[in-house]
Amino acid sequence: MKKLLLLLLATVTTSVFAQNKINFDWGNFDFLKDQTEVNVQMKFDHALFHEQNLTEAEYLQKRKDDITAKKGEAVWENWISQWEKCKTSGYLDYFMNGINKKSKKVVFKSDAKTKYTLIIDTKWVYAGWYGGFIGSQEGKLTSDLTFVETDNPSKVIMKLQGDKILGKKSNNDISWEYGRIAAAYESTGKLLGKAINEEVK
Repeated sequence: MKKLLLLLLATVTTSVFAQNKINFDWGNFDFLKDQTEVNVQMKFDHALFHEQNLTEAEYLQKRKDDITAKKGEAVWENWISQWEKCKTSGYLDYFMNGINKKSKKVVFKSDAKTKYTLIIDTKWVYAGWYGGFIGSQEGKLTSDLTFVETDNPSKVIMKLQGDKILGKKSNNDISWEYGRIAAAYESTGKLLGKAINEEVK
């Protein structure tokens, strides 16, 4: 019985760690070898949430009901304000902070006039949870990472996927969902930047 449990634990652990990585769908980083900057855009239009694959509207309604019931309307108003800020620019800023820490030859910027653009298309989000001294669970992010020609976005140069990337405790808002999700964007950026740095010399 003990051997069976250990085998099951090893299988689960392997499965979890196999997910926390960047997967290469097709293409390579050769196109970046003569580039110094890349533009970055983020899409959050069709993200699904948690194991139930909730739409954003469904997820936010659940959070509104929970927060207003436990902490009141004022806390909810602040929460949804921070959520919208993160969607607009915060998550992208965290991603770029992560990728630029690891990518040595290429700098990633938003609204930059560059030959290539990296599009981060958010597919699935797990917000994790925070229990103070009891412990916490990191957020997770699955996203499509697609390099296209800036002037011709239909021309795809390379496509990758961040598969259930775990966020790390890297910001002051980690006790809230948007902080844990932001950390997952930063981790995704770091992993992609590391992969680029290994190939682009």
